[in-house]
Amino acid sequence: MAYDAEILVVGCGNVLFKDDGFGPATIDEIEKHLDERPLPSNVMTIDAGTSAPHYIFSLPNPLWKKIVILDIADFGGKPGDIKILSKDEVPQGKYQDPHSVSVADPLDELEEVEIVIIACQPEKVSSPFVEYGLNDSVSAAIPKAIDIVYEEVNK
Repeated sequence: MAYDAEILVVGCGNVLFKDDGFGPATIDEIEKHLDERPLPSNVMTIDAGTSAPHYIFSLPNPLWKKIVILDIADFGGKPGDIKILSKDEVPQGKYQDPHSVSVADPLDELEEVEIVIIACQPEKVSSPFVEYGLNDSVSAAIPKAIDIVYEEVNK
């Protein structure tokens, strides 16, 4: 897939590790309701799971103007709090692809692309133990994150 859109909305995380599935779950909710709440035609949603650093961010497309990333981040908030982060606020080494390449490097290469991270404070990340499903506090944050996605893609 070429990811040929001006704006990408990318859900990152592993659905097998509790609240780490926030990004994919949010993408799923957006896609379920596209008939009632369509996105602009220049927007593509992607459930990237854990592959975004390697398969998306490191393969830039000249069409890209903005990437909105949905993921968890420990920013010291209460579980379910949402915060907008810049790429400079992403902790080094937070994202690792299977080859241990930090996402900060590919994001830094996207100098002409606006990067917006919609982060949710997790309650629990169960890695390395499989525990499927979001905690209620994180699940309840999805509608707010979706509202921010629509604000960002309509700017």
